[in-house]
Amino acid sequence: MSAIGMGGPALFIGGEETYVALLRPQLDPADPGVREAAAEAGVTPEEFAGPGNVWALMLDADGEGDGFELPGARDIEADDFAEQLQAALAAGAPFTTEAGNFLRLDARPAADTWQVTAHVTPPEGHDGAPRTLELGPLPTAELLADIEEFRRALA
Repeated sequence: MSAIGMGGPALFIGGEETYVALLRPQLDPADPGVREAAAEAGVTPEEFAGPGNVWALMLDADGEGDGFELPGARDIEADDFAEQLQAALAAGAPFTTEAGNFLRLDARPAADTWQVTAHVTPPEGHDGAPRTLELGPLPTAELLADIEEFRRALA
């Protein structure tokens, strides 16, 4: 099967092995991977790609990934979360910020990094249990750049 290219705004917080990601995936029906997957599923590429307006939270802790859709989440709410996170990082003091009732980040500064803990609560109806992930020391400059890029993608 061909790889499927995915676009859309995405904010990844963490490292390669442990992270949380708030994203609104968008699939291009013209992408060869999407066309192939749609054919295998017996639907049109447009049906397979979907509307591209559904937010999701993905997480991974040492290879044990999970994720869930966030029905009803809107771009304005994702931008509000990113704006709060950006302001808290700029203030330089320990903070807690939340994205709805599904993600809470607790962060403490340490030199030019932040020690971030994510508390993930799956929505009702999702089989997964609440999880706590230590996202590790994350460089401040990279976090701020990633948040800015995410906010530009939403604008």
